[in-house]
Amino acid sequence: MQRRSFLAATAGLGAGSLIAGPARPALAQGSAAQVLRFIPQADVSILDPLNTTAYPTRNHAHLCWDTLYGLDADSRPHPQLAEGHVVEDDGRRWTFTLRDGPTFHDGEKVRAADAVASIRRWMLRDTHGQTLAARLDEIRALDDRRFEMRLKRPFGPMLDALAKASSYPCFVFPERFAQQDPGRALTEVVGSGPYRFVAEERVSGSQLVYRRYDRYSPAPSGPVSLTAGPKLAHFERVEWKVIPDPATAAGALQAGEVDWWEQVAPDLRPLLKGARNITVERIDAGGTLAMLRPNHLHPPFDNPAIRRALWPALRQIDFMTAIMGDNRDLWREDVGCFPEGSPLASDSGLQALTSPRDLDAAKRALKEAGYKGETVVMLHPTDVVNNNNLTAVATDLLQRVGFNVESATSDWGTLLSRRSNKNPPAQGGWNMLVALFGGMDLANPGGHPLLRGNGQGAWFGWPTAPKLETLRDQWFDAADLAAQQAIGREIQEQFFVDVPYYPLGQYLIDSAWRSNLTGFRQGMALPLNVKRG
Repeated sequence: MQRRSFLAATAGLGAGSLIAGPARPALAQGSAAQVLRFIPQADVSILDPLNTTAYPTRNHAHLCWDTLYGLDADSRPHPQLAEGHVVEDDGRRWTFTLRDGPTFHDGEKVRAADAVASIRRWMLRDTHGQTLAARLDEIRALDDRRFEMRLKRPFGPMLDALAKASSYPCFVFPERFAQQDPGRALTEVVGSGPYRFVAEERVSGSQLVYRRYDRYSPAPSGPVSLTAGPKLAHFERVEWKVIPDPATAAGALQAGEVDWWEQVAPDLRPLLKGARNITVERIDAGGTLAMLRPNHLHPPFDNPAIRRALWPALRQIDFMTAIMGDNRDLWREDVGCFPEGSPLASDSGLQALTSPRDLDAAKRALKEAGYKGETVVMLHPTDVVNNNNLTAVATDLLQRVGFNVESATSDWGTLLSRRSNKNPPAQGGWNMLVALFGGMDLANPGGHPLLRGNGQGAWFGWPTAPKLETLRDQWFDAADLAAQQAIGREIQEQFFVDVPYYPLGQYLIDSAWRSNLTGFRQGMALPLNVKRG
């Protein structure tokens, strides 16, 4: 598979004004020095961070809402909206106290009732939250600043769960919003974060705008790292410019029309590293894992033998070179269900990926598993370069093995909407899609969205895998890291049997910005604490 065949979008740099779409609105504050222009990895098609795991929505949410605790780049929790907590009754009673001062963007104080309602909504969606809910006896507000949780069984990773930076963070919403079913997306943004979302200036597929919230009350202390420590808004206005074409994005950055490109296309990395007044650096050292997710609800991938038939033909190197080229400093192969560098990464069961590749063996296994030629509907977003290229490689692989594949091409927003459809593919559903998650989301079975095997409650694709669920619950109760690692090996062995998804490799992405910007947070490309000069 030739990588260049998927990279036509980067063929050349345009001339003149490089930002496509509607003209920029006049700046409310008048001076460009007070505006940060940022190119996100994709458009924010869904505003509610509990309605999608899409990273553009997650990053948007960290500007607009706050969490009770934040994580630093070493995964240590620190207070954000919370002032602190007390643990009693052998870990079965937690009492939390909120800081006095934070307000929502409508001027109302952040209260314990808001936190309680938000935690309840979050527990319905998040993997950590679902486990907490099963162990929860009661959660209630004690007064405006204090609330308590009473547990049936201790829940050791309580602070890690409430401090999650990604998939899904436990953002605190006003109570009236938090009482809404997370399956029904919020369309109004009333947060308590450092920036206010300017809904009237949103242009779908082109632009999002944020204004500094002057009454924001940042955390008084903590390391400025990932989502921990004081979150500071040094710009009056932040404009997100959605530019799907990588060459156009690179040209806009070089021309000074934008300040920061979140994810540099690998082909353009050397160009930007040699450009004047441009800095290219890696903010997220954990990398991104690419995964091919089958839909377990419908044929053919409701059959585990058919899912396993693909293993002998899958080569992670094909997927990684399709998006990252031949520079092995930028990607990893032989990656299982936990990312390289995480405490649970191991070689357990990896022979499914590392043994000699055999396309004919995959074809025989598919026939023996009883594949009847059912159409495989592959969701294929064409406006997000890495997803587009990875999906093209996956489609080619499936066709060579013998699957009857139909590409459902669309933009990213349409894919996000369609992937929640549980109907059969002929009725608007789907069979396969590529998913990209950061290493922080996949480092352990507690938070790993695609390792859940709880059927209708699982991440899109909805696998039912009772053995994986049992092992996951044992991991939560493991006494120490050694015990967790032993269970992690068992999980990975079972993973290759149940096949909730196919790991396609792990890759590293750089950001690029104008060199007069400073103050970047490590761990996630968030336009917080950044300033000019």
